[in-house]
Amino acid sequence: MDRQRAEEWIRAHVEPAGAIETAHERPWSTVLRVPLVDGVAWFKACAPVQAFEPRLTAGLFTRWPDRVAEVLGHDDERAWLLLADAGTPIGALGNPPEAWLAALPPYAELQRGEAAHAQENLAHGVPDLRVATLPARYEELLRRELPLEGDEVQRLREFAPRFEELCRELAAHGLPETIQHDDLHMANVYKNAEQLRVLDWGDSSISHPFASLVVTFRFLEEMNKLPVDDPWFTRLRDVYLEPWGRDLAGVFELAIRVGKFAHAFAWARQRDHLPEEEHSDFDKWYAVILRRALAQTFR
Repeated sequence: MDRQRAEEWIRAHVEPAGAIETAHERPWSTVLRVPLVDGVAWFKACAPVQAFEPRLTAGLFTRWPDRVAEVLGHDDERAWLLLADAGTPIGALGNPPEAWLAALPPYAELQRGEAAHAQENLAHGVPDLRVATLPARYEELLRRELPLEGDEVQRLREFAPRFEELCRELAAHGLPETIQHDDLHMANVYKNAEQLRVLDWGDSSISHPFASLVVTFRFLEEMNKLPVDDPWFTRLRDVYLEPWGRDLAGVFELAIRVGKFAHAFAWARQRDHLPEEEHSDFDKWYAVILRRALAQTFR
């Protein structure tokens, strides 16, 4: 990123009230904090792996201004994005399940509405993880060197035919494929007063909508230490499903099972865009994601 040109571009959209500072710099994006007289704005320069994010975010804000961050400016060619401040991440509040109780129905409504824009988003680079593509993604995964033990990889190989069957079963239910955030956790939902907004759409794909809760539920398990049979999971599932219709609990369970593999496929894509020296640290967490998928082969 050309820092001077980025700051010139920022100043064309807002008037900084002080020095523009680097908030963080990661392989997939660089974020700058822009102080304003009445608050703060956030600039994001996306790496090629997430170059679709500014256009996607701007489109979502146009159609859903009450549920995503306010877009102050975006440059599709340079993959730059300028956002208004959205408040406090709910992780800072302890990731309360009550916040998800409020956030999930509007998110589901957004997904339903965005199904009409799925082809448009695919044409502009949003990754394609539609259910019909997943068996081929599974075969691609098996051709990789994975941070797993040999017997674990063999278990994945043996499960391949069953995975294809599960994908066919899921597709047969006919739910519309749409935007799937795929990083829907406590650091990406922000609260300002009573307003909740979903940020950071750079891990998104076009996929089965219900797979969004793979990450949400993982963080409630790991960060909040909720046991897998905690009633909160059923309660959150039900409020999420309400905008979709009735009698979908079985479809949801199937989508989560398939979605844990789709999430691993998305991580493989991210890994492909990392410098080699970053692989070791990445693989520590990638192994966790792979083993959560692997656990689905024992059912």
